[in-house]
This record gives sequence, structure tokens and C-alpha cells, in this order.
Amino acid sequence: MLFSSPLVRLPFFAGAIATASMCGSAIARPATPTPQESAPATREASPFFGKWELDLSRMPSNYGPPPKRVTFTFEDAGSGNWLTSVEITAQDDSVRHAAARYRRDGQVVKTEGDDIDGDRAAVESPAPNVLVMNLGNGKGLASVRVYAISADGQEMTESAAGASGDGTPFVRNFHFRRIR
Repeated sequence: MLFSSPLVRLPFFAGAIATASMCGSAIARPATPTPQESAPATREASPFFGKWELDLSRMPSNYGPPPKRVTFTFEDAGSGNWLTSVEITAQDDSVRHAAARYRRDGQVVKTEGDDIDGDRAAVESPAPNVLVMNLGNGKGLASVRVYAISADGQEMTESAAGASGDGTPFVRNFHFRRIR
């Protein structure tokens, strides 16, 4: 979804969310909660949730001219779905928007907005801090992206695999920092 180079063509993935908790019933409770009541049932928030900005100072040397800014936002969209949004600002200040709403189950979904990098995606999460995204465009494979969150939750690395115009395969790493 990024501009002209095979990397920043990421038509998806970005967001923010808070941990959700289940509410108790409407009946009166004792003033002092029992041990079972003291910790409400919660869903653990994903380390992906939030907003991420591309670190332009760490762009791969073989990428080409970088965009001016790239942000990803990953959000919990409810019912087991995630929403990832990408905003890419080119050097001329034009902006591309792309998004996908998906389950992390490997099933294909249609993307929304700019589809230069892909008009559909399948996303799987083999570990809590890893997402694997397969992007398709037309009837072919566009690219495969692997996103990994650092142990401290402050950096996201995107490994983008594809092929150059002459068919030579490549993998490029892009580094994002958490901004929210």
C-alpha cells in the first residue's frame, strides 16, 4: 500500500483499543467482593492495538524514495474482528487510505479504500505478537507481510516479501514505533 516501491504498498493494518471487561449482573453485591468477584473477566488487549508510525530513518537501502509518513492503526472491531487502517502520505502531501476488517483465521476479506497493494487479504496470527498477512491483487499474489511486536511493545517490525519486476525475490524490513 505504500508508494511505488514494493514495500509501502500496505493497504491495511493499524489501530487502537482498550481492554474490554464483562459487567456483573444488576443484583446487589456485598460491599466487600469475594475473591472470585475481585478480578472481573477481561480480554487481554493485543500488543498490536494502537497507532504505529514508520521510522523513516531506518528504511531499507534498496527501497527507493520513501513516503513522507506512514501510520498503521490496529483496533478491536468487536465480535472477534480486527480493523486495520493505513494512511500513507507521499512526498507531495497526497494521502492514500486503506483498511481491512478481518478475523485472524486466514480467511479472505476484501480491502477498503486504496487497493494498489491489494484488493483482498488473508490474516493469521500464529502467536500473540505476530501477524501474517497475504495480500492479493486481481487474481494473483501481491505480497506477504509478517508483523512482529517487540518484547517491550514499543516497536513493530514489518517483513515484506515479494518479487522485483524481473522476478527476483526479496524480503525488506520496516520498523514502526508506537505513537499511541
